[in-house]
Amino acid sequence: MDWVIFAILLAACFGAGSTGGLFPPGPWYRELKKPVWTPPDWLFPVAWTTLYLCMAAAGALAASQPGGQLALALWGLQIALNGLWTPVFFGLRRIRLGMGVLAALWLAVLATMLALWQVDWRAGALFMPYLVWVTLAGALNLSVWRLNPEVAANPPEMPR
Repeated sequence: MDWVIFAILLAACFGAGSTGGLFPPGPWYRELKKPVWTPPDWLFPVAWTTLYLCMAAAGALAASQPGGQLALALWGLQIALNGLWTPVFFGLRRIRLGMGVLAALWLAVLATMLALWQVDWRAGALFMPYLVWVTLAGALNLSVWRLNPEVAANPPEMPR
C-alpha cells in the first residue's frame, strides 16, 4: 500500500466528514421523531472514523494495482456524495432530498465495492462495512421521513 495515497484519500474522507461539524444536527434534528433503533450519538464519530480508515486503505490498495482506475473514479464519486448528504439533510433540512442523496450514495458505494473487489479482494472487503453502514443510514433517513411527513413536506427555515 502506498502511504502517501492513503494519506491523501484519508484527507478526502475527513474533508467529507467535516461537513458534520459545519452542519451539526442541532435542536431541529433532536425534535424529530426517530425509530427506537436509532444508534446513539456517540456511535457516529466512532463508526465514521473506522469507516474512513477502511475506505482510505481500500482506495490506496486499488491505486497500487493495475486496472484500478475505475475503482478510484467510483471512489471519488462516493466520497463526493458522502460529503453532500450532511449539508442537504442537516443544513438545508431536506429529509426527502437527503434520501435521494443516500440512495445515490448507496449505489455508488456498491459499485465502488464491486470495482475494488475486481482489483484487490482486500480492498473490496474493506468497503463491506461501509455498505452496511450506508444501508443503516438509508433506513434511518427513510424512517425519519415516514415518522415526520409534515416536516419532510415543509422543511423549516434555517436559522440565520
